[in-house]
Amino acid sequence: MIAAIAPGVLGLIIGSFVNVVVYRVPAGASIVSPPSACPQCGHAIRARDNIPILSWLLLRGKCRDCAAPISWRYPLVELGTALLFVAAAVRFGAPLLNATTAQDAIAEGLVLLAMLYFAAISVALSLIDIDTHRLPNRIVVPAYLVAGAFFTASSILAGDYSALLRAAIGMAALFAAYFAMAMVYPGGMGFGDVKLAGVIGIYLGWVGWGALAVGALSAFLLAGVFAAALMLTGRANRKSGIPFGPWMLVGAWVGILVGTVAFEAYLSLFGLSAA
Repeated sequence: MIAAIAPGVLGLIIGSFVNVVVYRVPAGASIVSPPSACPQCGHAIRARDNIPILSWLLLRGKCRDCAAPISWRYPLVELGTALLFVAAAVRFGAPLLNATTAQDAIAEGLVLLAMLYFAAISVALSLIDIDTHRLPNRIVVPAYLVAGAFFTASSILAGDYSALLRAAIGMAALFAAYFAMAMVYPGGMGFGDVKLAGVIGIYLGWVGWGALAVGALSAFLLAGVFAAALMLTGRANRKSGIPFGPWMLVGAWVGILVGTVAFEAYLSLFGLSAA
C-alpha cells in the first residue's frame, strides 16, 4: 500500500509543477521564476493555496484574491500525473523491492526514476501539443540524455546490456520510421513527432520487443479511432489538424504497461511464443 501511496503523492507534487511547465515553456518563459501568480490579479499564490488538488477544492476553483476561476485542468493534471506515477511504480517497483543487493536496488531504482521522468514529460508534452501543436525541444531533446544516462547506468550496475541494446535499436527504428513518414507526408507528420519517436523508442525498447511493437502500433490505432469518432460526430473533417504527439505518448504507455503481455497473448493465438 505504501509503495503505491508514495509515488502517488510524488506524482501530485510533480503534476503541480507540470502545470507550470505546460503554461511557461510554450511562452519561452523560465519554469523556476518568478513564483506562480494569478494571471488575472497578479497576486502570488500562497503556499497554502498551492497544495495539489486540495487547495483547488478548498478554494472552490477560484483565486483567493480576485475570485477569478481556476481551470479544472489544473487538478486533473495533478491527478493524472499521480495515477501515471502509481502505474509506473506498480509496473517497475517490484524488482526494486525484491532486490537482494544494494547494487541491484540502485540499478532497478534508476529504471523506475527513468519511467517516472517519462511519465511527467508525457503529461506535459501531451498538453502542450494539444494547446499549441508543438513538441518543444526544451523538453524532448533533454529526454534523450536523461533516458540514456539512467538506462546506461542501470545496465552497468546490473551487468546486463541486453535491454540497453534493445533501447538503442528501438530509438533508431522509431526515429527512422517517423522520419520516413515525415518525408513522404510532411503535412501529416511534423519533425517534433520524429524527435519524440526516438525518445519513445528508447523506453519501449528497454521494456521489450513486445512493448515496442504494441506501443508503436497503438499510437496509430488509437489516433485513428479518435479521428474517426470526430469525423462521425461532425467535429472534424479530413483536413482537420489533430495533434499526434498525445497519441504517440498514450500508445507508448500502453506498450510500457501491458505491451509484453498483449504481445505474448497475440502470439499464443498462433501457437507461438516470444521467448
